[in-house]
Amino acid sequence: MKVAIVGAGWAGCAAAVEATRLGHHITVFEASRTAGGRARRVMASVAGLPVALDNGQHILIGAYAETLRLMKELGADESASFLRLPLAMQFPDGSGLKLPDWPAPLDAFAGILTAGGWSWADKLSLLKVALGWRLGGFACQPGQSVSDLCRGLTPGAMASLIEPLCVSALNTPAERASGQVFLRVMRDALFAQGGGSNLLLPRVDLNALLPDAALAWLAAHGGLPRLGVRVQSIAPAGAGWTVDGEAFDRVVLACPPNEAARLAQGSGLAGDALAGWIGQARGLRHEALTTVYLHASEARLRQPMLALPSSPAEPAQFVFDRGQLGGPAGLLAFVISASTGDGATLTRQVLAQAARQLGLIDLRPVQTIVEKRATFACTPGLQRPAARIAEGLLACGDYIAGPYPATLEGAVRSGLEAAAQLH
Repeated sequence: MKVAIVGAGWAGCAAAVEATRLGHHITVFEASRTAGGRARRVMASVAGLPVALDNGQHILIGAYAETLRLMKELGADESASFLRLPLAMQFPDGSGLKLPDWPAPLDAFAGILTAGGWSWADKLSLLKVALGWRLGGFACQPGQSVSDLCRGLTPGAMASLIEPLCVSALNTPAERASGQVFLRVMRDALFAQGGGSNLLLPRVDLNALLPDAALAWLAAHGGLPRLGVRVQSIAPAGAGWTVDGEAFDRVVLACPPNEAARLAQGSGLAGDALAGWIGQARGLRHEALTTVYLHASEARLRQPMLALPSSPAEPAQFVFDRGQLGGPAGLLAFVISASTGDGATLTRQVLAQAARQLGLIDLRPVQTIVEKRATFACTPGLQRPAARIAEGLLACGDYIAGPYPATLEGAVRSGLEAAAQLH
């Protein structure tokens, strides 16, 4: 069939590659001139030289099976693309969790028992809660938050592990994050498979990880990527659809939820099911994510990634040493998940935080990127839109109904599923 895919983010790229493998003829429309969506390359200048950054610092983990499989099929070399490390959630003073390179779940239990700076009360409370999750099949009531799941934890274990894990995985603070989704992530990452909890820290920019290779593969297999083309309208036409007047058999909306809702509402279709889908897509609340890039030629962290004690005045939860990840020496990326406030204020706060917590007083701002709609707010009981919108009209993206939060793995899986439903 002739299929239009609207959007060349990670979900759209995955859908396009998989649909091509299934024998369909694919045209990809992307409003931006750069593929990747909310995980893409941006250019900046560091010490007078052009440097490829990301619109947001991302971490992948070993449990991202479908993303890693797709990257491998497109020719990516994992060892060249990532620095793979056992899970570490350590702070500048050396305290925190660091898992050994053991089979799951022994690595998780051993990491808890040997965590630096934790009291035995912290360790035992976390072991008891984690064992309860495991015995309960990593399930909970839909309305429970992550904070609800952790009521038996000491404040120390909550602050040094659960809160940073939750905000990094769900981009939503623990007190209003979905317990169900958090437990699924914990199961797959820490308890389901060996290496699932490994951190995969990108050595290359986000476009080089997947979107560039996907578009090149599509072009080599007859696909038609059209960058810099924003779709204005879609409409049913007989057994198929039109996209800005061009005929297709099927359409996959791989664009952000508000854009997908705009196109669906303007399609001319009506009915309760369509109205319900549009309402769910537009009803999603969003969380911002801010990455503050700072540079000083002599700056270097004790390891490639550190967790940071965070507060409203010192908002960054993590810092990455891009100099240890293939970037220029001295380039640091401070990440603020579920961020609030403007870029200038956040930059000032992070500079003060770096000086106090890391002793780095000569850092200079490079670029601050605020993605105001980086992810949906992954709250308890959230009803997310389905993949099917109408006959011959599908959607994919990290916001589509599924077991994962707004992650690259969720986006890729959604794209693969949309391609599988083309019939």
